[in-house]
Amino acid sequence: MRLAFCLYKYFPYGGLQRDFLRIAEECAGRGHQITVYTLSWEGDCPDWLEVVIAPVKALSGPRKYRKFSDWLAQQLRQSPADTVVGFNKMPGLDVYYCADPCFEHKSRHLRRWWYRLSSRYRHFSGYEQAIFNPGQSAEILMISSVQQGLFQGYYGTEASRMTMLPPGISRSRCAPENAAEVRSEFRREFGLGSDDLLLLQIGSGFRTKGLDRSLRGLASLPDSLKSRTRLFVIGQDDPSEFKSLAKSVGVTGQVTFFSGRDDVPRFLQGADILIHPAYAENTGTVLLEAVAAGLPVLVTDVCGYAHYVEEADAGQVLPSPFSQDALNAQLVEMLLADKQKWRENGPIFAQKADIYDMPIRAADVIDRVLERSDAGEKV
Repeated sequence: MRLAFCLYKYFPYGGLQRDFLRIAEECAGRGHQITVYTLSWEGDCPDWLEVVIAPVKALSGPRKYRKFSDWLAQQLRQSPADTVVGFNKMPGLDVYYCADPCFEHKSRHLRRWWYRLSSRYRHFSGYEQAIFNPGQSAEILMISSVQQGLFQGYYGTEASRMTMLPPGISRSRCAPENAAEVRSEFRREFGLGSDDLLLLQIGSGFRTKGLDRSLRGLASLPDSLKSRTRLFVIGQDDPSEFKSLAKSVGVTGQVTFFSGRDDVPRFLQGADILIHPAYAENTGTVLLEAVAAGLPVLVTDVCGYAHYVEEADAGQVLPSPFSQDALNAQLVEMLLADKQKWRENGPIFAQKADIYDMPIRAADVIDRVLERSDAGEKV
């Protein structure tokens, strides 16, 4: 069967993009032919995947996405697919993988009221309605129960169209047998002494991930603790705004920015705390990756996967509403604490938890849609 996978942008280190590639790989392993339609592709392309780049240009995001949707519809008329799978909200999908949070909720709670009068709002609201309004046909792959409740609350989406998937972290993130050796080599490479402490923040989209909160937390540490604490930031984003903030709060020399990396497991072993004070986060796969690696986590409760940190007893979860003072105090406490129990609890939890099979479950749903379509019951 021929599957059309659609997403606006691919780069190797995005969470949505990694999920897309793992689901596509699982479907290809089941014998399906995969063609991906996208506006841009960065990085290597597997030989089992055909990539078609849309020749679309526009000055604004909404205009570009509308032109992409029109172009995609034309492509699929010329070269039909048995099922169309989307990773961004857009019309015409048979299956939608819901990696992004509810736009309507964000527009009402994180924007001024007049935002909903804008053309930008009308575009993204319309594309969200094309998926979630009652009577639409797309099967929806959910990865956050919190977000499922929000979508159903705003749109009345039929529960029968929504499938909750488990997380799908890679087992390469789990603590290896030689974890102590990996940690030692990493810390030696980056000049970290036995008394030094390393905070790690991972994720593209520095604003949403709360990097400003992390920088202010680092700056607030007592001098005796701050002098031996560093922050490594990994993510594909423009760091200039946050370099300026680091300078203004006096921690420039303690913060290092990295673009996307292929050796994230080494960082998970070498760090002392994963800090993730996000403003909003549909899931937060990196939280589970840290838990599985044995890296204690400090996270805000708005992240969909924050509850796994509590269930594993592998760190601390900051309650809403967010307080910078509360983060600062909790950061000091965690840095000074004996973290061995948290380090042990995470891998133990990861051995028994259902946190790896997302691509398999997603491909199962896609196969069911294919079967119904093949039988003449278009979903």
